[in-house]
Amino acid sequence: MDAASADGRRWIADRYAPAQENWVRLNMITSLTGSAVGPDGTSDTLTNRADRAILGVIRASADAIIVGAETVRAEGYLLPRRSRLAVITGSGDLAGHRLDPDPDGPDDQVLLVMPEGAEPPPAAHGVTVVPVAASEGRMSATGILSSLIERGLRHIVCEGGPTLAAQFAADDLIDEYCVTAAPHLVPTAGPFLPLRRPIDTWPAGVLVDDDGFSYLRLRRR
Repeated sequence: MDAASADGRRWIADRYAPAQENWVRLNMITSLTGSAVGPDGTSDTLTNRADRAILGVIRASADAIIVGAETVRAEGYLLPRRSRLAVITGSGDLAGHRLDPDPDGPDDQVLLVMPEGAEPPPAAHGVTVVPVAASEGRMSATGILSSLIERGLRHIVCEGGPTLAAQFAADDLIDEYCVTAAPHLVPTAGPFLPLRRPIDTWPAGVLVDDDGFSYLRLRRR
């Protein structure tokens, strides 16, 4: 199946359709050495065309995409076409991003999820601050998810980085782990998902491509 064709995208969309009304996914890429980034310090040098096609399908089915502010700054994030982008931040600093809300779009295209009492950035169209209860300035993954569900956002995709993804895994919030394993050997400072305990999953789907990439869907038992 050609992942870049219209038929290929429909074929992938059938396999990646959310399984229930409330559905939380983790979507990340890793090298064979466990790194979430390639030689340039971003995921761009790990990914390929098929991975980007699957990423597009996963994002299209999401109500909101969760990502940490550090990842936004490092990756130069673009705004998703169809879903909200929920940026987890303590300061509201998104320096280096490429987010460009539609001037004719809704006020909540970007959700800045911040600890209650934190100083919000200057108001901007398309950006809404979502306060979350925090302990010593730290928000829990459970609190972050609850704040989004309360806004009617039920199909959630967490794209990391590793620390944020591990918090969602530790709180047992992830229904499906979508992991691209890229056939690259690169240095790593730590695993793409730094778990402190085992997660019991079963393989709901495995795809492979001609470039040697594999695409895993692991569901929590």
